[in-house]
Amino acid sequence: MKRYAVRTALMALALLGGGLAAATQATVATAAEVTTGDLVISGGFSRATLPNAPVGGGYLTITNKGAEADRLLSAASPVAGVVQIHQMKMEGDLMKMNELPDGVEIPAGATVTLAPGGLHIMFMQLTQPLVEGTRIPLTLTFEKAGSVEVELSVESPAAKGPAEDHSMHGG
Repeated sequence: MKRYAVRTALMALALLGGGLAAATQATVATAAEVTTGDLVISGGFSRATLPNAPVGGGYLTITNKGAEADRLLSAASPVAGVVQIHQMKMEGDLMKMNELPDGVEIPAGATVTLAPGGLHIMFMQLTQPLVEGTRIPLTLTFEKAGSVEVELSVESPAAKGPAEDHSMHGG
């Protein structure tokens, strides 16, 4: 009887350990950077929206490790009827937001961050709410590096960045 209990406990630990390893690998995989050409895209996130909200925002960081500038020309996602590249900036005492129809230059050797309150991806005519804990597929099209698929994690409505990955910490 004792031998059976010990064997069952060991099997349970093995299964649990395998599950934890798989969960850790999945977390690391979703937090991975995406590379296309000389560009590295990282830190992609969005903010959860209220039901029936017509718009949402997408944020990420693009690092150009090449010797030539590239340009983010456009973005597309099945979660929105229209996806545009936008910029928010102060004009006098007024915050203005406008589309950047020519996209955003990613200078050689530089990093460009699309973040709340500045450059960002604008999801308009949302086809569904952006729900915290889910992921949004996003296709980015660059002048030189071509098109690349990334995923944005949907964080809390007040998120300032993607949730931190603590999977490598002990405890």
